[in-house]
Parts: sequence; C-alpha cells; structure tokens
Amino acid sequence: MSISPEQKMTYAGLYLLKRMDLKPEDGGLEMPVLVPSEMAPLEDVLQELVNADHIEINKKKHRYDITKTGLAYLAEHIDEAESLIEEFDELEMDEAIAELRARNLDVFRARFLWGWYDGEFDDLIAFQQRRGISPVEKMWAYFLMGKGFWELLESDIGEPS
Repeated sequence: MSISPEQKMTYAGLYLLKRMDLKPEDGGLEMPVLVPSEMAPLEDVLQELVNADHIEINKKKHRYDITKTGLAYLAEHIDEAESLIEEFDELEMDEAIAELRARNLDVFRARFLWGWYDGEFDDLIAFQQRRGISPVEKMWAYFLMGKGFWELLESDIGEPS
C-alpha cells in the first residue's frame, strides 16, 4: 500500500471530523470519550485530533466536540475539495488522473477529498456494498483503519496496493 501511516491518520481524522460535524439525520456521529470496542481503531486518530486542537473533550456531555481550530481545518479541506471538483468534474476519471499527475499533484489525496466531500464515504458499510465487497466489514471503524478502504481508493486511481 502506497499510503503512509501519517497520511492514513490525516485522512481518517478528516473523515471523523466531517462525521462529527454532520447532523445526526445526515449521518453525523457523536464520539464518546470512552470509545466503545467497535470504534477502538479510532483511538489514535482521536488522540491526534486532540493534539492538533481539532477536537476537545466536552466533560459535561462525555464526548468529543470540534474546536474552532478544527472547524477552520475542516473548512480548508472543504474548500480544497470544492476546488478540485470544480476544476475536474467534466473530465473522465483517467483524464483527471493524467492531469493531476502532469501537475505533480497528489492523485490519492484528490481521490480521497472528492469522495469525502461528496458523501461517498459517509456510510462505509454502504460503500463496501456498492463496491461488491464480500463479506462486508460491519464495524466501519475497522474497515476505515484497515487496509481494505485504502486499497479500494488506490485501485480507483491505478495505484498498486
């Protein structure tokens, strides 16, 4: 897999921030301070988000809340994703990849931000089902932090896993 552990942590952090920012009816996620076992793979990601001042512990509600710094970080990446979509939306996937590579831009980052922004990854169980994964990993946090999710994204852009 060509994605580094640091990149994986960054993208997983963006994934969590978005989910925490969404309203519950839109697939939003409340992250409790005491992470349940099915979300155990996210503990390091949450710690990295705390260290970066993107989230903080809400002691009254016993959960993590996004900070102003975290909201600004999220907005910065939303702007980046919108810019990518605006510029490359009319191109076929292979044309967009070729153009990104010609400009020496990170194709994997572009692929992640595109899917992240447009909601393709909001429900990772549905994402696996749409992709024909069998068996489906029902514990989405394990899928996110394992190899399968990232290998699928790499295969979309023609990167060997």
